[in-house]
Amino acid sequence: MSILPDLFLTFAKIGLFTFGGGYAMLAIIENICVERRKWITHDEMMNITVIAESTPGPIAINCATFTGYKKAGFIGALAATLGMITPSFVIIFLISRCLDNILTWTVMANALKGVKIAVGLLILDAAFTMIKKMPGKKLQRTTMVCSCIAMLLIHLFAWNFSSISLMLAAAAVSLMIFIVSGAPDLKGGAGK
Repeated sequence: MSILPDLFLTFAKIGLFTFGGGYAMLAIIENICVERRKWITHDEMMNITVIAESTPGPIAINCATFTGYKKAGFIGALAATLGMITPSFVIIFLISRCLDNILTWTVMANALKGVKIAVGLLILDAAFTMIKKMPGKKLQRTTMVCSCIAMLLIHLFAWNFSSISLMLAAAAVSLMIFIVSGAPDLKGGAGK
């Protein structure tokens, strides 16, 4: 039971001091949950990230929920999830009650511009950390780099191309590579 307050407070701290959403939080979640606390392994963090991207809900909350579940079951998942969402809820509630036109303040508008830059750097840090720790398979790295370049070009040239279509195309390419590169016998089942 002593793990529950620890889960709540750890994820509350992450939720309170990280701006920019789930992708910005990934580097911090990995640092705390994988490297410092050793609650999950790096491979589990990579798997959580992939699953959290493809399931409904914010990625950071999905990561917190999985980590909490792994450490203490359903109650742990609940504690970690509540820890992650409570700071944001309280801050937004207080801002909505206390300050009518917060974005019209020059100081606040400039501060948020600085936060945008910091968030971008946090997201890049998370991406580079995951790339460095990815197994050295050239095909997967090439697929990832091509997907990133495609997303960047779509954004820069404002092409009318759905990001969902891009994800489906990358999934199709990955599946083809998996099958062509000698996938395990899918017909025989586990009985062989």
